[in-house]
Amino acid sequence: MILTIVAGARPNFMKVAPIIKAIHLANKAIPENIKYRLVHTGQHYDNKMSGVFFNQLGIPKPDANLGAGGGTQAEQTASIMISFEKELSNHRPDVVLVVGDVTSTMACTITAKKMCIDVVHVEAGIRSGDMRMPEEINRILTDSICDHFFTTTELANSNLSKSGIPEDRIHLVGNTMIDTLYQNIDNLIQPPIWEKFNLKQNEYFLVTLHRPANVDDSQNLKNLLDGILRSSYPYPVLFPVHPRTRKVLEEISYEDKQLMQMDPLAYLEFIYLVKNARCVITDSGGIAEETTALDIPCITLRDSTERPETISIGTNELVGLDPNNISPYIKKLNNGEWKKGGMPEMWDGKTSSRIINKLLDIYG
Repeated sequence: MILTIVAGARPNFMKVAPIIKAIHLANKAIPENIKYRLVHTGQHYDNKMSGVFFNQLGIPKPDANLGAGGGTQAEQTASIMISFEKELSNHRPDVVLVVGDVTSTMACTITAKKMCIDVVHVEAGIRSGDMRMPEEINRILTDSICDHFFTTTELANSNLSKSGIPEDRIHLVGNTMIDTLYQNIDNLIQPPIWEKFNLKQNEYFLVTLHRPANVDDSQNLKNLLDGILRSSYPYPVLFPVHPRTRKVLEEISYEDKQLMQMDPLAYLEFIYLVKNARCVITDSGGIAEETTALDIPCITLRDSTERPETISIGTNELVGLDPNNISPYIKKLNNGEWKKGGMPEMWDGKTSSRIINKLLDIYG
């Protein structure tokens, strides 16, 4: 089997790392049974958002970097498609594997299918129902044309079945993000800010914000941060700032002694902070999965989520976009009344092996 694996943005790297490890394990049993090329689209081109992830997660140097970072959504999509078409023309695989829901996922799927190459989608079938999210559009377009679907939950299976996908093309395998978490849990790195600010386990809040609805409007972002700080007082609030959010914060010169702003962290440092946090406040679906696996309370600042299992089974709560909604949940946390979380089916660290075994069954 000849496989092209696509990664473009920070969440993708965490999803492909265990898949590549599973390929190497499979090839130990039958040498060169699987040949692969790793293609980095360059969607995230800042080292803190991509390069350091390759080093920490043991991802090999990409066979190709398309250098498609920057520009508008349309410009980035076009750049990825043009470059990926050339990549596939020069190195045609049996199948292309895409992960997640970023622009690279959708753009590379369209390109491959127009060249009559099969595409498999890892993390298929998840839906938020919110068409204002670029990721939701990417998910729907990708799943409408790819060939096989590797899913994280039964709900994702159901979403695909309702859209007319035959059952024999839908494969419940679990969550590769959890594979990565389990494979690295004993190698976490304490970031320098831990000692600098004399941080202690369970005595700080961790915040991440990057979605347009939360960060693009400066007054809205200010109100949200004010609400977070007010509700979490007197605990310090750690805030690794996404580049998108940084621009807005600089425009309004937002600072507060309780808020510890920092550059984005590498994976091992970030998960160290997640694992030891009192609570994580975020608008990221992936982080809600990690907090569920680590049994850390999570507050999601969105009106909808494509990962409802983190709420129905896990430690996550969906509170909407109103800053006033945060306080009741933190009061519940401080009173020791946070719900007891569990783990969704097959989130056991063995997802990547199931994916590779199924690919070998299909494409040999």
